[in-house]
Amino acid sequence: MTGLTGAPRAEPFFLESAAGQRFCLFHPPASPCRGALIYVHPFAEEMNRSRRMAALQARQLAALGYGVLLLDLAGCGDSEGDFNDARWALWKNDLALGAAWLNQRLGQPLTLWGLRLGALLAADYARTATHSVHALLLWQPVQNGAAFLNQFLRLRVAGAMLDDGQHLGQARTSTTTLRQALLAGESIEIAGYDLAPELAAALDTLDPLEAMTPPCPVHWFEAVSAADAVLPASAARVGVAWQARGVEVRQQAVHCSPFWATAEIVESPAWLGATSAALREAGVGV
Repeated sequence: MTGLTGAPRAEPFFLESAAGQRFCLFHPPASPCRGALIYVHPFAEEMNRSRRMAALQARQLAALGYGVLLLDLAGCGDSEGDFNDARWALWKNDLALGAAWLNQRLGQPLTLWGLRLGALLAADYARTATHSVHALLLWQPVQNGAAFLNQFLRLRVAGAMLDDGQHLGQARTSTTTLRQALLAGESIEIAGYDLAPELAAALDTLDPLEAMTPPCPVHWFEAVSAADAVLPASAARVGVAWQARGVEVRQQAVHCSPFWATAEIVESPAWLGATSAALREAGVGV
């Protein structure tokens, strides 16, 4: 994958906004242009663990004729601001800025490509966007913001237990006490990231993915642990619910490691190939 050819060199730049600069890396399409994509990265450390796969996929899609914008959201990566400054509404505004830039640059149908919490953000943005969204490309989407917040808070609970040498029943820190601190307006440091109460509240009150109705076709990929495994029941349930509401949904299970969660950087040619094939076969952006 590192030797992929056929795509122009990526262009780094900062996108100006009223709330600060956003670092972007644009992969121009090999001509003719087939469409445009914005990558919506995952949350906290999952972003760093996924950078390699996102870069490889962007390069592969650019070689196929897609213009791909990798955008660091407010308070993340190389964009201006600290993680404690991050807000859900601000992230949605960042996507609007990226969409406007891509439209001016390419004037092509837009696909939002999100990983994990970024997929949930992409779906939430798409349903209220003032511009057309041609398709959603969802990689292992988080399906419930409140449940995801609980999982993130548990990292702090586990860390406190290790620091104090405690067992679960003896823990002085719990998700309940952490939620109480957030409700009181306190920011909480978790695994090196300062979580603001405003962002936590947005996650807690966000509609679950199943309740959203995407205004466009959806291409959904889920990692499974065995080559013959099927989609998880929760993912299949969302797909059925969306189809019942008239949404065109294509879901695919791919046998690969969860590269967003592994301690070491992981590449999955199967995942990259499945994504590129799905867009090519669906004619996204054509």
